[in-house]
Amino acid sequence: MSTLFPPTESQPLRVSELTQQIRALLELAYPHGVWVTGEVSNLARPSSGHLYLKLKDSESSLNTVVYRGVALRLRFDLQDGMEVIARGRLIVYVPRGEYQLQVEEIQPKGIGPLELAFRQLKEKLLLRGYFDPRRKKPLPRFPRRIVLVTSPTGAAVRDMLEILNRRWPAVEVWVCPVPVQGEGAAAKIAEAIAQLNRLPQLIDVLIVGRGGGSLEDLWPFNEEVLADAIHASRIPVVSGVGHETDLTIADLVADVRALTPSEAAERVVPQRTELLEALESMEGKMRLLLRQRLERARTRLDDLAARRSFRQPLERIRVEEQRLDEWSERLQRAVRLRLNGAQQALVGLAGQLETLSPLKVLARGYSLSRNLATRTIIRTPHQVQLGDRMETLIHQGRLISRVEEIVDNSTPGGT
Repeated sequence: MSTLFPPTESQPLRVSELTQQIRALLELAYPHGVWVTGEVSNLARPSSGHLYLKLKDSESSLNTVVYRGVALRLRFDLQDGMEVIARGRLIVYVPRGEYQLQVEEIQPKGIGPLELAFRQLKEKLLLRGYFDPRRKKPLPRFPRRIVLVTSPTGAAVRDMLEILNRRWPAVEVWVCPVPVQGEGAAAKIAEAIAQLNRLPQLIDVLIVGRGGGSLEDLWPFNEEVLADAIHASRIPVVSGVGHETDLTIADLVADVRALTPSEAAERVVPQRTELLEALESMEGKMRLLLRQRLERARTRLDDLAARRSFRQPLERIRVEEQRLDEWSERLQRAVRLRLNGAQQALVGLAGQLETLSPLKVLARGYSLSRNLATRTIIRTPHQVQLGDRMETLIHQGRLISRVEEIVDNSTPGGT
């Protein structure tokens, strides 16, 4: 026997109809939404700004969507492997017949979302080098112009103005009004810092801060846009946010972190009274040193004045003059002795020369003859010939003669 399929009393549903019925049942079963906890996996971030992920545990997984409006309000970054608690509506995505969780609120499990966001941004900026002490700019010792980037109506700005005026009245103080809490406050503070850096006027220091408050109140100082502006500032930035126990990202990026706005004002200017005391102390030390130096100079001057050379300044010159006279007399005596000795030696040599002089021989009756043609002294008969003219030198004159006969005594009987 055959059975009709399906039975005649049953009308088959189309897939879309069944899906719609399941959707209605889910919405009826969970009219106020549902809380779900699980681990984030398969996180996707398309250009639409929506977030798609799966929430899973050891036994199952749930398709989850975080639409753009909710995603923009998140204080932290969702990441794969993160344990979260989510609240949302269970819906059926009709085109694929899948049910999924449409998130309306999501938080990290075991830690607040703001604390997690703080840790995530801190780690991110640390890797960028935003906290590197080597990039932090020093504060000027005596600033001429300071700008307070803060709320113009809060107690913090009044405290800072009072402290700055009391400690260092010579400084010029500007107030740059900005919101310090609420949506968009971080962006406005960042823009103010950027504009102040573009001003042609010289600004020595920026103080960015506000008074105390809850973590949510202080949150603008934990946003990346403000951290970027502080890091990019060419003007040194002092951060003074909240109370002593509060720590913000702005504190970590700033060139100087102050525990409170009041301490920030104290850090940027010297204390006038302390400086005056220091100057008075230095003046006293300088006066003492000058007196000591003057006393040493006076003592040395007295010592010099007491010396014999200063009491009788010409005595040394006269002693040297007398010594010069003695050396002059000694030199003259030595010169005279040398001249007498030389004169006596010259007389002796002259006597010897006179003794050997041919003229002395001629005075004794001898004569000296020479050939006029050759101008040579005649020593042998061979030096002349008959008819040669001769000059004969005798004492007190000379004779000119001609050779008429030659007698050679070296040859016996020779002529």
